[in-house]
Amino acid sequence: MNRRKITRAAAAFFGFLSICSCHKSSHQQMVDLLAELTKKGNSFSNPFSPESKMARCDSMLKIPGNEHNMMLLNLKASLALKVGQEEQSVKTYQELINKTDFMGLDALMPDVGIAYMRVGERTNCMLNHNGSSCIFPIKDGGIHLQKTGSTKAIETYETILTTHPDDLESKWLLNIAFMTLGGYPNNVPKQFLIPGLDADTAFKVKPFTDMAADLGLNINGKAGGVIVDDFNNDGYLDIVTSGWGLGDPMHYFQNNKDGTFSDLTEQSGLKGITGGLNIQQTDYNNDGNMDIFVLRGAWNTQGFGDQPSSLLRNNGDGTFTDVTIQSGLLFLQPTQAAVWADFNNDGWLDVFIGTENSLHMDADGGHTCMLYLNNHDGTFTEVAQKAHCDIKSYVKGVTAADYNHDGWQDIFISTFSGQKYLLKNKGKSGGGVDFEDVTAKSGIDKNKRGTFTTWFFDYNNDGWADILVSDYHFTKSLAYYAGAEGMGKPEPNAGNVYLYRNNHNGTFTDVTKETGLNKVVYSMGGNFGDIDNDGYPDMYFGTGNPDFKSLVPNKLFKNIDGKRFADVTTSSRTGNLQKGHGVALADLRNTGNQDIFIEMGGAYVGDSYTSSLYVNPGLSNNNFISLKLEGVKANKAAIGSNIKVTFTENGVKRSVYKDVNSGGSFGSNPLRQELGIGQAKIIDDIEIRWAGSNTIQHFKNVAPNQFLHITEGNNIAEVIHLKKLTFKHKANAPMCMPMVTALK
Repeated sequence: MNRRKITRAAAAFFGFLSICSCHKSSHQQMVDLLAELTKKGNSFSNPFSPESKMARCDSMLKIPGNEHNMMLLNLKASLALKVGQEEQSVKTYQELINKTDFMGLDALMPDVGIAYMRVGERTNCMLNHNGSSCIFPIKDGGIHLQKTGSTKAIETYETILTTHPDDLESKWLLNIAFMTLGGYPNNVPKQFLIPGLDADTAFKVKPFTDMAADLGLNINGKAGGVIVDDFNNDGYLDIVTSGWGLGDPMHYFQNNKDGTFSDLTEQSGLKGITGGLNIQQTDYNNDGNMDIFVLRGAWNTQGFGDQPSSLLRNNGDGTFTDVTIQSGLLFLQPTQAAVWADFNNDGWLDVFIGTENSLHMDADGGHTCMLYLNNHDGTFTEVAQKAHCDIKSYVKGVTAADYNHDGWQDIFISTFSGQKYLLKNKGKSGGGVDFEDVTAKSGIDKNKRGTFTTWFFDYNNDGWADILVSDYHFTKSLAYYAGAEGMGKPEPNAGNVYLYRNNHNGTFTDVTKETGLNKVVYSMGGNFGDIDNDGYPDMYFGTGNPDFKSLVPNKLFKNIDGKRFADVTTSSRTGNLQKGHGVALADLRNTGNQDIFIEMGGAYVGDSYTSSLYVNPGLSNNNFISLKLEGVKANKAAIGSNIKVTFTENGVKRSVYKDVNSGGSFGSNPLRQELGIGQAKIIDDIEIRWAGSNTIQHFKNVAPNQFLHITEGNNIAEVIHLKKLTFKHKANAPMCMPMVTALK
C-alpha cells in the first residue's frame, strides 16, 4: 500500500471515529485508535503476538488425536518461552526429549538450552535483581543463587558440543552459563572453553553502578525508547520511556530535585498513549516546552506495522496532549526513525521520518520516507516527493547535520536493506526544501551491508561532522558472532561500528579499523556523550535482536584523544547481557558527570527486562560547561546550532565542537548540551552559530563548571543555579512487578 492510500485509510478511519464519538478530543481519539489497533494485533497471524499463537496452539492440542503431536508440542514449547512461561517451556521440551522416536532431537537441543538459560535469568536476574545482575563478565552479586536453570543449560550445551564441537553459538552460551554459577573459567571443560572472557581491557575506567532500582526507574518491559530532558522547565532533568508493543505504557518520571524521581505518568495525561519503539523530544510550536514524538510500527510485518506515530504537545502545566490529527502528522506507516531539524532555515522545526519496507519490497509499492515542513501554526505539510527525499527502503535510523558547512541541514539514512543515503540540502530559497543524493560522491556507498544505529558527531574535534553507522547484517544469532570473536575467528565486518571521517570536501573516509571499532557490537540503540569530560565524545551501544540466543553484552567505548576508541565495557561494568535499546547519556545529578540510562528488553514479554541507570563514579577531575541555548530567529530549542568551545589545557590551545541535538538515532540525550573541557581553568571563547539564521555570537573568558542559559542575540549568559544531587542506595530497592506471572 503506498503512502497516499495509507493516508486515505487513516483519514477514513478517523472520520468514522469522529462520527461515532464527535465529542471526543483528538487525544482521546488517539487513545481509542491505539486500543483498537491493540485488539487487531492480538492475532495468531501477527508474528509478534505469541500469546495469540499460544492460545491457538493449545486449542489444537485439545483436539482428540493431537495430544502428542510432536510438531504442536515443539511449537508450544517455543511459544511458552516467548510469553514468559519458562517452566512450561522446559517441561514441554523435556517431554519431547523423552520421546525417543522424535526425529528432530538434534535440532531441538539449542532451543532447550536457551529455555533453561531463561529460567536462570528469570529466577535470578529478574525476580532477585541487583545492580550486578546479567553484567558481563558475570561475577559477585551477578552469580546465580537459584542454580537449576544454568545447571540444566550446561548439561544441554555440553551434549550439543560433544556432537558438534565447532558450534560457536552453543560454546558462547555454555561459557556464559558457567559464569552465572561462578564456574568460569575453571569448571568449563577445556575443549569448550572460550578463554579470556573475564579479562579486563587494556584501557580501564572506574566501574559504574546500576541504580535504577534504587530510584524506582527500573521499568520492566520490552524494547523501547527513552528521553532524558527537562520537561517542566525547572532546570532538572526528567525521564520519559516507552515500549514498542501497543499494549506497553509510556512512563514519565519527574525529577524531584532531591535525588529522587516520581512517576507522574497518570497525572501527565500519558495513560493510554501506548507503544513506541522510539521517542524523541522536540519543540514543534516554539513555545519553550519540550514536546514528545512517539514512533510506532517498526519491525512489524503483514500490515501490523501500519500504526500511527504521535505528536504529544507539552501544555506547560505538567500534562501532555496528543495533537497528531490536528497537526497533520497522521499517517499509518511503520517507523522508529525520525529527525527534527530546521531544513528550510525559517526558524521552525520540521521532521523527516524514515519508514520500513520488507527486504523483498515491490518496487512500485511499500512505504515512503516523509518530510513534514512546519507551517508555523501548529500544523505540517508533507513535501518529501517534491523535495526529492522520498526514499523507499527498510530504514532503521536517520540523522541530520550540516556536514559541508553551507548553513543547511543535511540528512543521513541507515537501512536494514544495505543501501545508505547521504542527502545534501541544496539550500532552496523561499521556504521550500530540495535534496540531492550525494551518497556515491561522498564515498560511503561501497559498503552494502545492512545497518542500524547512526548519528553525526565530531569524534576528532576538527570542526566537521563525521558519520557513525552500525553494521546489522546477520544470518545467525548474535551469540554465534560473539563466540567467533571470542575464539579469535571473527566474521568479517560482523557487527562493526562503521566510522566515516569527514574530509572537509564533501567526501568521507572509512576509519573503522584504524580507530579500533572493528569489533562485534550489533548495535540497535546507542548514543554518545563525554563520560570523563576530556572533550572527546564516547559511545554506549545497546545490542540485541528478537532471538533469545542473542545473549551478548552492551558495549561502552571511550574516545582516546580523537584518534581511536577503547572498549571499556568490562571495567565500567556496563555490559548488560540483556537486550539494549533506547540510550541517553545525561548529567542527571548536576555534577558535570554524565550517567547512562538504557531502556532494556526484547521483542516478547518473555524477553522483558528492567531498565538500567548506570551512575558515573566520576572518572576524572576534568572540568565541564553545560549550555542551554534558546533561539529567537533560530528555532526556540536551537536544534542544529553549532557550539565551539575554545580553551587552553596544559599550555595547549584546543577546541571542542558540538551540535545541539539529542544524539543518537535510538534514544535521546537532553538538548541541554554538556561539554567536557579537560583541565582548562578558563574558557577562552564560546562560539555559537545559530541554526537557520547562521548568525554568530561569542562569549569570552567564561568560568568552567557552570550551567548557562544563552539566548540568541543576548550577549550576557545567564547562570542557572542547580543543586548537586545525590542518588542514595536503598537496602531493599523495590522491584517493578514482572510483566509475566512469577515462576511457581
